[in-house]
Amino acid sequence: MFKLGWFVDGYSPKTWYQPWSGEHRSEWAGSDFWVDIARSMERGGFDMFFMEDTAMIEDTYQGSMDVALKFALMAPKNDPMPLAPLIAQATSHIGIVPTISTMQYHPYLAARLGTTLDHLSNGRIGFNVVTSVSHRVAQNYGYDRMFEHDERYVRAEEWMDAVSRLWESWEPGAMILDTEEPRFADHTKVHPVNFEGKYYRTRGPLNSPPGPQGRPVIAQAGGSPKGRDLAARNADVMLGLVQSPEEMITFRKDMDERLISFGRKPEDLHIFYIAHAFIGATDADGQAWYDGVEAENHDPDQMEMRLWGMSYASGGEFDYSTFDLDEPMFKEIGNGETTTLKAVIDSAGDKTLREVITGHDYRGMDFIGSAKTIAGQMKEVMDATGRPDGFLIEGVQHGISRRSVAEITEGLCPELKRQKLIRKSYSGSTFRENLNDWE
Repeated sequence: MFKLGWFVDGYSPKTWYQPWSGEHRSEWAGSDFWVDIARSMERGGFDMFFMEDTAMIEDTYQGSMDVALKFALMAPKNDPMPLAPLIAQATSHIGIVPTISTMQYHPYLAARLGTTLDHLSNGRIGFNVVTSVSHRVAQNYGYDRMFEHDERYVRAEEWMDAVSRLWESWEPGAMILDTEEPRFADHTKVHPVNFEGKYYRTRGPLNSPPGPQGRPVIAQAGGSPKGRDLAARNADVMLGLVQSPEEMITFRKDMDERLISFGRKPEDLHIFYIAHAFIGATDADGQAWYDGVEAENHDPDQMEMRLWGMSYASGGEFDYSTFDLDEPMFKEIGNGETTTLKAVIDSAGDKTLREVITGHDYRGMDFIGSAKTIAGQMKEVMDATGRPDGFLIEGVQHGISRRSVAEITEGLCPELKRQKLIRKSYSGSTFRENLNDWE
């Protein structure tokens, strides 16, 4: 068996001008669309609904916000935190993982918010812990520039220490709830934390008692050495950006060694490998969809959006509109999403920038064909690693729509269940319990 999650790149417009978008251009800012797709994912047996976030309008490309706002690329974008309890209220089992930034949220605010959401979701909340990457985000929070990559992760480690101490400030058994004495809680089991680090200070204790999970499930997406250490030390869930079973094996081996070095067990961390399913009624239909998406890479709008994306991934360091498309690709990584941009650069070789942006997108693993064929492909890939991890499904090319979700939840998932590759039902009451259930 393996796990399934769905990656959504933000509480923002997705297929707003594409076929099958319905009224998404206006309804995206409400909750109905997100509730609909979360319910579908739960029906399909997904472990988690994972939502990325950023807090800026990107203007590195051409020194302007034009392309970002023309195509709705990472903007507009609403805060996913208030959306999480609305999704939780409309579902019963799926884990809900909004993104939280160690730069944008003080540890006390984050710890209190996490506990509150854990109560509101009946134990189904997770936090995707990120460091943020863009100078524009830093400037929105009062800094001149984004911190350098390694310092961002030093700050994140300290942030996790502070948040964890706050979540542990109530001992087990602190809640008495005795109506006769009366006594709500035992004050001797609630403690200040008096945390003092280089970047953060907080006295504690948290004034919110622990939720059903004790602490939210922690997810981490950074693939750099510092990001992997952060995950190995703190995370329950990690995203893996790989292109083959061989890369999965290498990734998992590296993470196992890091987990052990921090006194944890390999099974303490669930890795979800980013994947795309080009599914059709037949193998030929699935292949035709894949071929169509690849052909779109030559569309001028798609080329511009990929240049925009690489400019963003550089952390605002490089404007790819200034580079000659017919020269070898620029090889500097910058100070942004280093794993994403490094993957593109490593796969570029001696190709020109034009060849890179019109070629295959480094986006994780692609599965192509009918439901039965894709199920077999997924099983073969996961079997090759020897570990029961999971796949994080991501929308293809035009993002997420009710149709694209249904193709997976009503098409692929029943086949995966028939082959006993994913769960048929949920046995636990919390996100963490279901994450650790392999029946």
